[in-house]
Amino acid sequence: MVDYHNDPEFIYFLHHELELPHEHIAVAIKKREVSNGPLPMLLWQYGLVSLEQLERIFDWLESKN
Repeated sequence: MVDYHNDPEFIYFLHHELELPHEHIAVAIKKREVSNGPLPMLLWQYGLVSLEQLERIFDWLESKN
């Protein structure tokens, strides 16, 4: 599994392209430390992004590979 939670480009995308507040990103990162799940899924699981935003995240991640 690729570790995107420390990737500044990914965090920039979440904050500037999806307009997620830093607090939402921080919550998901904190939850990830406990559950070790993929950050995009944690954002969705905890209601911090919509399904449409989750799809945009996966499209962005796919474009990076």
